Amino acid sequence: MARQRSLRLRTRVTLFFALIALFAGSVLIGVTYGFARSNLLAREDSSARDQAIVNASQVREEYTAAPGQIGSFFDADLRTADGGFASLLAAESATQIAGSDTRVRIDDYPASLVDTVRRGGNGRQYAVINGEDYVVVGLYIGAHDAAYFEAFPLSDTERTLRSILTALALGGLGGLILASLFGFSTSRRLLRPLSRVADAAEDIASGGLDTRLVEESDPDLDRLAGSFNDMADAVQTRIEREARFASDVSHELRSPITALTAAVEVMDGRREEVPERTRQALDVVVGQVRRFDSMVIDLLELSRLDAGATDMNVERLDIVDLTHRIAGRYGAPDVPISVAPRTRREVSVDKVRYERIVGNLIENAKNHGGGAVEIQIEPARNKRIRIAVIDDGPGVAQGERERIFERFARGSAARHRIGTGLGLALVAEHSSAMGGRAWVEDGKFGGARFVVELPMAVEA
Repeated sequence: MARQRSLRLRTRVTLFFALIALFAGSVLIGVTYGFARSNLLAREDSSARDQAIVNASQVREEYTAAPGQIGSFFDADLRTADGGFASLLAAESATQIAGSDTRVRIDDYPASLVDTVRRGGNGRQYAVINGEDYVVVGLYIGAHDAAYFEAFPLSDTERTLRSILTALALGGLGGLILASLFGFSTSRRLLRPLSRVADAAEDIASGGLDTRLVEESDPDLDRLAGSFNDMADAVQTRIEREARFASDVSHELRSPITALTAAVEVMDGRREEVPERTRQALDVVVGQVRRFDSMVIDLLELSRLDAGATDMNVERLDIVDLTHRIAGRYGAPDVPISVAPRTRREVSVDKVRYERIVGNLIENAKNHGGGAVEIQIEPARNKRIRIAVIDDGPGVAQGERERIFERFARGSAARHRIGTGLGLALVAEHSSAMGGRAWVEDGKFGGARFVVELPMAVEA
């Protein structure tokens, strides 16, 4: 089952700050808006009630003094709020006596408020009349058994509340953006030491064993840096100790192997003097001693590469002619070399390292692939060149194509064949030292195609 990909830590930290800001902003906006709305409506209620009492007193006095002129008083002299209106009706019959707005009928007022005032009570209530919001105040005028109603528009209050809500929303959005930026900045500061650790680990993995982290001002981060440096010291010490051990062993073996090889060569030169059965044993000894000698030489070369003791001697050479000569020296003079169009023949390369790369690939094809059947030279991107050695052997399994470039690694199809298991490791090491890389893929003849890509101008 494929592993589900999660968000990056920096993204999660930023989202955390953003969500906290969103939650806090929403609560703050809700509380602030609710408080402002409550205060504004309370103030509007108080103002409406006071104004309604004043107007109801004037209506009572006018109705007492001139009952027949009450309608004219509502039309001309009664001062209601802008957009507001008032009505006077008989409490007992619920018929309208006068009103300041003929479009408004008694049925438009809240029925519960009308019933309360008709029974001698006072009250107020919010209502929607003709599509607009109002606060309606109802007062009972006992002297005339009448009910007075006055409606005060809430449009100004609603506009004020919308302005407050807009300002709060913009402030919340700004807070959210600032919190997100702060979270992103904070995550960068928090992850910067981890990035330095990752960079240092990559440098160590690529061969920079002396890479270390600088001390941090924060005690916790300084502990991380110290632990990483201690680990790097331990890794470097162990690798260097193992490299020295391999080098020392190879050096110590070189002298007895040389003497043993010389003795075996002498015995091989006099093989006609020994019986047939002894010759078979001698062939086995000669083959194994030569293989052992080749392995020691390869180990010494790898030890020098690990220690960085090999210099880069760059020369301007004809890559095609050089490849022909190398193939001849490694017993494959008749292998065809195909050169792709637009291939640049003159390149700057280390002659010795290039010979070790191509020679080992030819030897590998001979030992494990039945022999090289073609060598291809072709241009690559970014001013690089590719050299491929193709064999007609069993090929390399997909799961082994990276492992076979490790030291002493063998493919499953070559486990019982000859070779030291170090040739392809040397190819990879020399390619990397020259700024290139090596890999294997399927060959067009059914075998394997070993490819090395190198820059056309290797830096010394």
